[in-house]
Amino acid sequence: MSEQSGDGGQGSEQPAGPQFSLQRIYLKDVSFESPRSPGGFRGQWKPKVNLELNSRFGQIEGSLFEVVLSVTATTLDESDEVIYLVEVQQAGIFSVSGLDGAQLDKTLGSFCPNLLFPYAREVIDSIVVRGSFPPLMLAPVNFDAIYEQSLAQRAQQQEPH
Repeated sequence: MSEQSGDGGQGSEQPAGPQFSLQRIYLKDVSFESPRSPGGFRGQWKPKVNLELNSRFGQIEGSLFEVVLSVTATTLDESDEVIYLVEVQQAGIFSVSGLDGAQLDKTLGSFCPNLLFPYAREVIDSIVVRGSFPPLMLAPVNFDAIYEQSLAQRAQQQEPH
């Protein structure tokens, strides 16, 4: 005969350790500008692309956090005039519990943006193509390295001069 607990064999305890789940991924904001159209289509296509990445996060309530990855791609011609500019804010709602301090900060500042980037990259490529420009496939980004750089910069700024 097997023993059963009084709860019908269903444990009522929460799993121990850190818990992480993705609740939703969504497009928070998007902008596309093509200031030189239609002239921007006429020249030889030798663009320079400047990429700017930022992320921020905030607590919604309890263990729910919103993480927003902002990606700005500015494409310039040979004379450094803007051909097009695309800005995307890709966001996600994440449930994170069992982490605090540096672990929580790293999860929200590095791991979550890493999950959001492929979505932002696809949106940027799609918008650029809809603007009648060649596809812009952004290379993968090492958010761990970016996060570590930001930590080093913060530490450097806090040092007494």
